[in-house]
Amino acid sequence: MSEELVQHPKESLPAPRTSPREVWKKGGRLLSVLLAVNVLLLACTLISGGAFNKVAVYDTDVFALLTTMMLLATLWIIFYLLRTARCRDAVPYRDAHAGPIWLRGGLVLFGICTLVMDVFKTGYYSSFFECQSAIKILHPIIQAVFVIVQTYFLWVSAKDCTHTHLDLTRCGLMFTLTTNLAIWMAAVVDESVHQAHSYSGSHGNASHARLAPDPQRAGGTAGGDPCPCSTAVCQIFQQGYFYLYPFNIEYSLFASTMLYVMWKNVGRLLAPTHGHGHAPSRVSLFRETFFAGPVLGLLLFVVGLAAFILYEVQVSGERDQTQKALVTYYTFSIVCLGLMTLVSLSGSVIYRFDRRAMDHHKNPTRTLDVALLMGAALGQYAISYYSIVAVVVGSPRDLLGALNLSHALLMIAQHTFQNVFIIESLHRGPPGAEPCETPPKEPCQGITFANLDAIHTLPSCPPTPRLASPNPESPQDAEAIIISAPRCHWRRRCLKDISLFLLLCNAILWIMPAFGARPHFSNTVEVDFYGYSLWAAIVNICLPFGIFYRMHAVSSLLEVYVLS
Repeated sequence: MSEELVQHPKESLPAPRTSPREVWKKGGRLLSVLLAVNVLLLACTLISGGAFNKVAVYDTDVFALLTTMMLLATLWIIFYLLRTARCRDAVPYRDAHAGPIWLRGGLVLFGICTLVMDVFKTGYYSSFFECQSAIKILHPIIQAVFVIVQTYFLWVSAKDCTHTHLDLTRCGLMFTLTTNLAIWMAAVVDESVHQAHSYSGSHGNASHARLAPDPQRAGGTAGGDPCPCSTAVCQIFQQGYFYLYPFNIEYSLFASTMLYVMWKNVGRLLAPTHGHGHAPSRVSLFRETFFAGPVLGLLLFVVGLAAFILYEVQVSGERDQTQKALVTYYTFSIVCLGLMTLVSLSGSVIYRFDRRAMDHHKNPTRTLDVALLMGAALGQYAISYYSIVAVVVGSPRDLLGALNLSHALLMIAQHTFQNVFIIESLHRGPPGAEPCETPPKEPCQGITFANLDAIHTLPSCPPTPRLASPNPESPQDAEAIIISAPRCHWRRRCLKDISLFLLLCNAILWIMPAFGARPHFSNTVEVDFYGYSLWAAIVNICLPFGIFYRMHAVSSLLEVYVLS
């Protein structure tokens, strides 16, 4: 069952497995999912069609659809805040695991960057408003309003388990989630078109991507650009909003994950002890660590920034400069990925000696985190395997081919072992939650249940209290008390160091591809082997998932650090 039902103490028989309310809850979820799937497919069709010159779908059509979706989602959020949430007993429960402070803080940070991007977009399209459609200027303004309203909504309502207007709330949450996914797809396609234009311009290839508005729609001629961006201010706005796209992409994905958890919690009943012992802890970075992890992580972060800047400067130069840039990029990535793999393995080894009990309680947030980690890693897996085949089968045996092959193999290993470490960490109980060595004797001894489900309706049986004496019963007990605490403390400090090191490494590995590093095209091995069209499709589809994986891993590792 997807809800934790609280049994009445006077009931002698357990409730049936599937009640009428439970069946209708599944029906309400199905209705909202069908709505989301149809809207998402419509948005996907228009967005993908609007990215190519040969398809008679224009960017103004895409902007009109996204603007309409954002307006409808904003109206529903306002209705929820002013009407649904204010009904009596509308939110009887709040999920302690949903919407942690670091996730909401990241949402606010990315939301602020998205607002700056909307300002740049408005300034860019306003620079030549005489030949632009009004929807292009209206779209970033509506998006700014949508971001402000949605960020406030998720900040105050992310933990809600709503019990009023169930079907309307489910459909509204799914529609808002679909709106965020449509914005994410539009941003990814726009950024991919921009990258394709840059590659085609530098290599003299023809591109089928729509790089400017259609001349007939804009009122210009087919011989030139009807809306030239010639002023310095216009070019600053254009470059600015392209560099801010990664933050907009992450904002949409963060909001989508939080909305999904809210959708799962609609109509959910929680027991009073739903916290499972995870008491809120104060987040203090670098506390109770050996400082080796943070220091090494910061060092790799700074070196990675330097390597990224050097790569961006040299990659667009002559062939010798491009080769040096690729060698620098691959060398840093190989060192970073190798260290991350070893550190993740050491974390898993430490867990072999950890006596904390596994937390098997229902937790939609954790279930979603695990699914996103496993699903997003598939994108980087696909790119790596395509690169391995291209290098092994068709590449000349040179230094760059060896670096490319090592990079692809280490990328697969690092994703695998890091996922194992994070997932195992998320399923561990809080510090001090060690399994009981002996079963309780009182007052449950001698009771036999015909129905095992009835056990969950009884209060837990605490161990028999015992007077504490200042002196241990034996010297062995005293030695065990003295030794066990430092060992547990040592393991916790190691896990915190590992979490912070992996967090900083994932952050720099997010920055490099998110802000334009594309060795997949600068290194022509895969382009020559698969052809530009096929390889561009593979990278543009899979790489956004790989970029999202890094930021989601940062969020999960911060949670691992707090729970360690």
